[in-house]
Amino acid sequence: MVEPGFRQSDADWLRATVAEYEIPLIQYAARLLGDADRARDVVQDVFLSLCRQPRNSLESRSRQWLFAVCRNRALDVLKKESRMKPLSDEVADRFASREVDPRAALARQEAVGQATAVLNALPENQREVIRLKVQHGLSYREISEVTGLSVSNVGFLLHKGITSLRVRLRAAAAGE
Repeated sequence: MVEPGFRQSDADWLRATVAEYEIPLIQYAARLLGDADRARDVVQDVFLSLCRQPRNSLESRSRQWLFAVCRNRALDVLKKESRMKPLSDEVADRFASREVDPRAALARQEAVGQATAVLNALPENQREVIRLKVQHGLSYREISEVTGLSVSNVGFLLHKGITSLRVRLRAAAAGE
């Protein structure tokens, strides 16, 4: 199909020019860029530019024009890439990450899950006083007022519950 504004002879000339110069331009750009894929992209841009040029202005010097445009596009690509230097591992290691180490986060998540499971296995009265003390920071007296238990009973349940937690967590850790 012929594009609007192109005469059939223009389309034939363009096809012949592409057939004649595509491979040599890709080879030239690949030598400049060191990469055949980027070279093909550059040559595609060259031929798109050629389509925008009036045929009569290029016919006598199309070869020089194609190689000059190819060279300029390849150098533009190199210039752009030189501004985008990859971050080396050495430089990256000097900067502290804002993210938590994924392995440490996973280990913490697993430990919390395991502790929660062991806590949930305790009797309800021990779970309640442990949560009020550890999670909510209440004193023995405040726990006593919330639960209606005596302060000494709160102390006993906390001691019994935490001792049981330690034993069960050690057993769970040893079983891994």
